[in-house]
Amino acid sequence: MKDKFYKNQRGSIGSFILDFIQSIVLALAVFVLLYLFVAQPNEVSGSSMVPNFINKEYLLTEKISYAFGEIKRGDVVVFKAPAGEACAAEECEYIKRVIGLPGDRVMVKDNQVYLNGQLLDQSFLSDGVLTKPGQYSEEGVEQTVPQGYYLCFGDNREHSRDGREFGPIKKDLIIGKAFLKYWPVSAIGLIPTVRF
Repeated sequence: MKDKFYKNQRGSIGSFILDFIQSIVLALAVFVLLYLFVAQPNEVSGSSMVPNFINKEYLLTEKISYAFGEIKRGDVVVFKAPAGEACAAEECEYIKRVIGLPGDRVMVKDNQVYLNGQLLDQSFLSDGVLTKPGQYSEEGVEQTVPQGYYLCFGDNREHSRDGREFGPIKKDLIIGKAFLKYWPVSAIGLIPTVRF
């Protein structure tokens, strides 16, 4: 009788352990699939997007919308650093705002941005932010964004290394769209949509 009891108990413990391992493996597989294809966490590093994104804030970047839809002007995107950009890590990612779409004409002139010949309304920036020219966006020179590329600037223009220096980025460098801040708790919320 005791032997039967111990066998049943060993069987139920073994079954419990097997079920537990299966649950862990399934949870990890779901996490990996979500990370690869749906969304990933990112940490804001630096001040290039102040005041809209602060150093050490954490956000979620979703990858679905660009698989089925178009990137839009004003979207905040996370992308892999373009070739030639020096990074502290082996591979680093930037967070910037899309200013120019393929075919758009963009010019930096008199500390302002012109999009397709019109002064760009940049009310999403802090008051008094100046947009200085760079190696790519030379003063008063209109540049056309090539097909398959996007021109992205930081919101804190005076403290951002962005498309004004390294130019437009290829679409395949874009990881996804930043859509939710989740840390610190005081910053939790959806990232507002800006359109221009």
